[in-house]
Amino acid sequence: MSRPVIGISTYQDPARWGVWEMPAVLLPAAYPRLVRAAGGLAVLLPPDDARDAARDTVAALDGLVIAGGADVEPARYGAVADSRTGPPARERDAWELELIRAAIDREVPLLGICRGMQLLNVALGGTLIQHLDDHTGGTGVFGSHPVTPVPGTAYADAVPETAVVPAYHHQAVDRLGSGLVASAHAPDGTVEALELPGHGSLVLGVQWHPEMGEDTRVMAALVGAAGERAALSPRTPDRRSRAPRTLVS
Repeated sequence: MSRPVIGISTYQDPARWGVWEMPAVLLPAAYPRLVRAAGGLAVLLPPDDARDAARDTVAALDGLVIAGGADVEPARYGAVADSRTGPPARERDAWELELIRAAIDREVPLLGICRGMQLLNVALGGTLIQHLDDHTGGTGVFGSHPVTPVPGTAYADAVPETAVVPAYHHQAVDRLGSGLVASAHAPDGTVEALELPGHGSLVLGVQWHPEMGEDTRVMAALVGAAGERAALSPRTPDRRSRAPRTLVS
């Protein structure tokens, strides 16, 4: 059986290689490496500027990962920027929100990682804490802390025990978006995973960075759901979900 096709959103930033310095589409190699280790086929998704492009992109996938990165612009959830919030990545926010909408609408399994989890929460009307301490190991250094699952959730099915995870974030979920439930917490109460129960596919976000560790179980849950969906419903450009969900603009 062919491997499920898993799309991963990317950065768009200036970069330098060889004699060149110009805008580039970037993604840490750890992301596609984790997808491969979990049994998927990774494809990179550069930012685009159209809702139709997001829908067509998601229609070609078996699963979607929204990667980590810059802070979500606070205006997206009706807040004024804190002085400690990073500069906005408006093009990426807009593109990834459309990818999330399309994945939920078409019931394509979705995994949000760090920023990706926060953006999932915002897409469903939730808000964010703009700054908290002690969830990194210092500037440019991943920290670690234990995460405890909530029994009965999809995350707990994948990782039933308390696990130490690699973390690097200074923002977190505040008010949960519509339909979302917390499925794991840090010792200080921070929501470390959330999901959308009762949906037609896996919709999961984790606040940490599984690509920076050795545990493949979170990504394997996505790849497994993607494989099951691909077996039941071949990818077609005009596929629509049975129950579209209204998301925040």
